[in-house]
Amino acid sequence: MPSSVSPSEPLPGLRARPLLALLLATRPAFLGGTLLACLIGLATAHGNGVPVDMAKAVLTVLFALLAHAGINVLNDYYDARSGADAANTERLYPFTGGSRFIQNGVLSEAETGRLGYALLALVVPAGLWLSLHSAPGLLLIGLAGLFLGWAYTAPPLALVSRGLGEAAVAAGWLIVVAGADFVQRGAFSATPLVAGLSYALLVAVILFINEFPDRRGDEATGKRTLVVRLGPDNAKWALLGLVLVAYAWLVLMVGRDRLPQGAAAAAMTLVFSFRAARILMAHAHEPAELAPALKLTLLAAHLHGLMLAATLAYGRWPGHAS
Repeated sequence: MPSSVSPSEPLPGLRARPLLALLLATRPAFLGGTLLACLIGLATAHGNGVPVDMAKAVLTVLFALLAHAGINVLNDYYDARSGADAANTERLYPFTGGSRFIQNGVLSEAETGRLGYALLALVVPAGLWLSLHSAPGLLLIGLAGLFLGWAYTAPPLALVSRGLGEAAVAAGWLIVVAGADFVQRGAFSATPLVAGLSYALLVAVILFINEFPDRRGDEATGKRTLVVRLGPDNAKWALLGLVLVAYAWLVLMVGRDRLPQGAAAAAMTLVFSFRAARILMAHAHEPAELAPALKLTLLAAHLHGLMLAATLAYGRWPGHAS
């Protein structure tokens, strides 16, 4: 497949609109997953009878989105430095292959790196303010999340290149859920971890399936993702297993009265996850055929998160772990 630029990719002319270019470099269309993680965390606090402070809630969401934006930019920066994005000729833009801002001449590597670190620096004041108005433990949660986001592609850890990308993503999104709950509750609780795990795993599935179109480019540059390590035939079964674990966890927690009965409704998104898995099973070696599966995987995770947040916030809780 040729490495020509897709018409939908950013072009150098975007440099004439620098503010728009900087905004689009953060990949804002893919920040919705973090918004939903925040909503799940706020929902667990509200569902457990904690009065939600709207000022804190809004700042929590902005803080998390800013952090995610910075991490997105840094991922592009480090993937450009490793050559992984430049080598990716089978990408399915905008889902895989990075933002293409560096490769298409919109931003330089240096500009991208400065933008990413500047965005993370802006997170610090918000984190300190929230910690002062909730509890110091929030600093640990925030630092853990930022560290995982940075270490995902940045050397020397480069977790995604070690086959640990999915684990890092699941942990990162679970940290966002826990952090949003912590800001309201002012204390650590097991409840947001129990409630948010199915969603965090489905976000990890998004990363996992996106690695299939990127496999050859990743392998050529030494980026040994889980798909590169397992090979497409084994990796597709591992992905299906991860999907099953995510939904099984939700059903188990509802069945054991750890979550409201209504939360089981979020398991209905299994329909979309299974449709994506079926496409992957048939076309694991054919990147050009995987676009529908990538879209279904995104749809499943986002609908799951939305339904989970709604049912956790307004469902009847049989009790909660703290």
